[in-house]
Amino acid sequence: MYFLDKMIDKRIARYQSDLLATHYAEVENMYRQIRGWRHDYRNHIQVLKSYATMGDLEALKRYLDELDTDLNTVDMAIKTGNKMTDVILNSKISLAKSKDIQVTADASVPVALTTAEIDLCIIIGNLFDNAIEACMELPKEERLIRVYMDMKNTQLYMSFTNTTAGKKLNKSQGRFLSGKGVGHGYGLVRIDTIVERYQGYLNRNSEEGAFTTEILLPQ
Repeated sequence: MYFLDKMIDKRIARYQSDLLATHYAEVENMYRQIRGWRHDYRNHIQVLKSYATMGDLEALKRYLDELDTDLNTVDMAIKTGNKMTDVILNSKISLAKSKDIQVTADASVPVALTTAEIDLCIIIGNLFDNAIEACMELPKEERLIRVYMDMKNTQLYMSFTNTTAGKKLNKSQGRFLSGKGVGHGYGLVRIDTIVERYQGYLNRNSEEGAFTTEILLPQ
């Protein structure tokens, strides 16, 4: 039993390491785009000045439209008030949109949280990854993820809902099983472990066409 527990712990640790590496890669990609845009900022200003000097308002408007489109691809879609939450949510929203998944998000989080950043990263990252994977089984027009985060008195409340292909997940000993088969589902275990450690509340609801996870973490 001890050997089995150690093996599971190693798999979970490896999963956590891979998850964080993925998150940081996504964030780095997002900020690389932002740095690139800032680097080109002076050149954009010079072009706009030139069009204005020549009185070519049509070219000026067209260039501004192109810049607006370009900037929207790297702008922070969500500003919660908490830097780490912004980074995680925006990197995942960017990833979801690149896969033609509609995302609606409403999040307000205090600047200071007692929840460790690594734990917040693991929870939000896993919830989003699971939601994205479920949505990819659907036609583009049916893919949807809804995110809501806010403070409920002294607790951080999180709700993630995603559309599904209509299949209800199976439960074993009161827990939903991963549909990926044996050797998977560590993300669900990590979320459960973190919520239990903070003595929080977790509820998952699987119904036809949708899956929802709700979490409360004391602060």
